[in-house]
Amino acid sequence: MSHAVVNDKRPSTLRGASLPKWSPWAIAAGSIALAVGIGLAAGLDSRAQWGLIAGLLFLLGTFGIAARVEGRRQAKDRIATALVWVAFLIAIVPLASLIWATVQRGTKVLDVYFLTHSMGVVADSETGGGIYHAIIGSLEQVGLATLIGAPIGILTAIYLVEYGRGNLARAVTFFVDVMTGIPSIVAGLFILSLMLMFDMQPFGFAGSLALAILMMPVVVRSTEEMLKLVPNELREASLALGIPKWRTILKVVVPTSIGGIITGVMLAVARIAGETAPVLLLVFGNPFINTNPFEGAQASLPLYIYQQYSQSAGSQAAYDRAWAASLTLIAFVMILNMVARGIARWKAPKTGR
Repeated sequence: MSHAVVNDKRPSTLRGASLPKWSPWAIAAGSIALAVGIGLAAGLDSRAQWGLIAGLLFLLGTFGIAARVEGRRQAKDRIATALVWVAFLIAIVPLASLIWATVQRGTKVLDVYFLTHSMGVVADSETGGGIYHAIIGSLEQVGLATLIGAPIGILTAIYLVEYGRGNLARAVTFFVDVMTGIPSIVAGLFILSLMLMFDMQPFGFAGSLALAILMMPVVVRSTEEMLKLVPNELREASLALGIPKWRTILKVVVPTSIGGIITGVMLAVARIAGETAPVLLLVFGNPFINTNPFEGAQASLPLYIYQQYSQSAGSQAAYDRAWAASLTLIAFVMILNMVARGIARWKAPKTGR
């Protein structure tokens, strides 16, 4: 007679009690409601204070309930998770508030006319005008800075990772670290000193040189980290086949990390796109359209925003134009980040079994 195996479907006694999956949402809702009540009772007008009280109540409530139901060990794990979520919300609230305020105020005059016309003879205190000249200036200055800074930064990173040994590599690393932290005004003053030595007038390319100086250390650092992620086995396999080192770098190392390199370059471009101080010193601003970055003053979006906002004390039109230009600049930076992420996904090495 065969013995049948009987499946025991009784719940395991080794598993302790646990909170349901919806418990964090319930604790969060209760914390918000209680924080609102405390804020109203205490006469607190700031919503930020209400949010901080709600975050503190959420942490205390999570720990207390989890410790009572699941034990102190699981409660510590939940409090760590809750801390991460609270920190994330604290970080995202200012960003969301900034974007909301910019969209709310920047859409008043942002239209096709605003994007396709320059200030020309329109005074800062008058209505009308646009940012076409500033868009052209920003694209040319940032584009030239990228053509200068990106290749130098990428080649420097390749040298540090693949060839850098000894005192020269340490010196390059030290100066890259120093350049990463220099204020943008210092880069502008350096180019300005060269312009004064050669008796040169403000022009767009001078701003590109200062922006390239600010861009290079960012590109070096990001590219260096991406190259370090390439497994040494790939280099060794290529060298074992008799391929020269320069060709290994060109055909194996760089293609493997190209997605991260492009992302780093795009982030560096987004970083310099909003710089105002070097442009104010070197480009000087121009209300008319100037498509030649090598001759004459030019405009740029950050400089346009600064100039319009400085005139907004007595003019609502200048105030609205400043916010509309700010929204355009934010959209430009967001598009660059989306392009960088798309290229990184497209160029990322395909994995599979």
